[in-house]
Amino acid sequence: MDTETPVELRLGTARGRWVLAATALGSGMAMLDGTVVNVALPTIGADLGASMAALQWTVNSYLLTLAGLILLGGSLGDRYGRRRIFLIGVGWFALASALCAFAPNVELLVAARALQGVGGALLTPGSLAMLQASFHPDDRSGAVGVWSGLGGVGAAAGPFLGGWLVEGPGWRWVFLLNLPLAALVTAVTVRHVPETRDETASGRFDLAGAVLAALSLAGVTYALTAGLDGTALLYGAAGLLLGVAFVLVERRGAEPMMPLSLFSSRLFSAVNLVTLCVYGAFSGIFLLLMVQLQTVSGFAPLTAGVALLPITLLMLAFSGRAGRFGHRVGPRIPLCLGPLICAAGVLLLLRVGPGASYWTDVLPAVTVLGCGMTLLVAPLTATVLAAVDVRHAGIASGVNNAAARAAGLLAVAALPALAGLTGDAYLDPVRVDHAFHTSMLACTGLLALGALLSLLTIPRTALEPDHPTAAPACEWYCDGTAPPLDQAPPG
Repeated sequence: MDTETPVELRLGTARGRWVLAATALGSGMAMLDGTVVNVALPTIGADLGASMAALQWTVNSYLLTLAGLILLGGSLGDRYGRRRIFLIGVGWFALASALCAFAPNVELLVAARALQGVGGALLTPGSLAMLQASFHPDDRSGAVGVWSGLGGVGAAAGPFLGGWLVEGPGWRWVFLLNLPLAALVTAVTVRHVPETRDETASGRFDLAGAVLAALSLAGVTYALTAGLDGTALLYGAAGLLLGVAFVLVERRGAEPMMPLSLFSSRLFSAVNLVTLCVYGAFSGIFLLLMVQLQTVSGFAPLTAGVALLPITLLMLAFSGRAGRFGHRVGPRIPLCLGPLICAAGVLLLLRVGPGASYWTDVLPAVTVLGCGMTLLVAPLTATVLAAVDVRHAGIASGVNNAAARAAGLLAVAALPALAGLTGDAYLDPVRVDHAFHTSMLACTGLLALGALLSLLTIPRTALEPDHPTAAPACEWYCDGTAPPLDQAPPG
């Protein structure tokens, strides 16, 4: 069905369930690939003779193009049709996954992972925007909750699947898994998902902004990964300057991919700051925990992956309820308590070391971490979308996803280097153990900061239909040049 008029589906209908399945499977595929590789990193490093920096780039090349181009993906979906861009992204992602599977060396693997990120940037914002534009307002919070839970299952199930595949047919099947998933997503989307778009958007798109965003992140990421020597500092400075240029282009452009007027909403700005904190912490936790369990605690890849299964089960069972809970009591409570519960789980992970027991050391920690993530993720997503008008759903989703991916990108680049995990140190249990403990304390700090920001900036009534989410532009841009949103967004 192709229409420019959004339909208002209900969550309990057959068609509503199909649309939810398509969007959750698509975004879950991208989220799955963001974590499934983590458990395979030690095996990939041994098989391809890769250094720690090369393994970081195996993760970061994907996150770099995903974060740098996800705004463009949301903008393209709003203009040309969210379902259309979503399907292009799914196909691109599948082809890039095949290239990853057959990469003969780490250099080509890194390049193929960057191409994977391009596909993820096209499909990820479209999945949530299709959901927001297709469902009746009364069902959006519940739908976003289920979507968050299923997508979170994809992310949390990644280590389990990665471990099973690494011990079984081999690490290359980590990427081949995406091919049948992509075929299923395409079939369901073509048959059941209606086309939606922003009818006021033009057909032009912001290529200069997309290039500047990607290059800015690349420069900063290289500096953090390579260490703070003279060359790295030059790249980092260049990345920061390109970031300033990106903001100037977006402010002055006629059709920016990231309209700065979105940030005239105090709620939108605040919730993206919270996203930076908590998703940076999550990325650091999942990357280094997999290395810690295998290198220090002696877990097999499959056992290390199974260690995170409680997070998968908790998010699958309770994320929908968490979304409805956030809608009922307001987002401030879950966005404060969720990160603090996660922080408690991370502190429990400090007990994981040489000879760690799964039942007494790992399971309690990941269970607490999973409870916090379950409480946090759905209300966070719903609050982002409540901060803007529904016609900007694609770009709002893109901005928030970009914040999450950029946070993960910077965390993966910075934490190992800051904790001393460079070169082939990931093979040394003593150095890995020290780096893990240092990094977990840093992640705890990020989560606590996210909770504090939520307490100070997220209003309890943010999800209510008549909440005035758009603050005057001058409160956020002191020169008053950024235009405010043209209307108060719905709750």
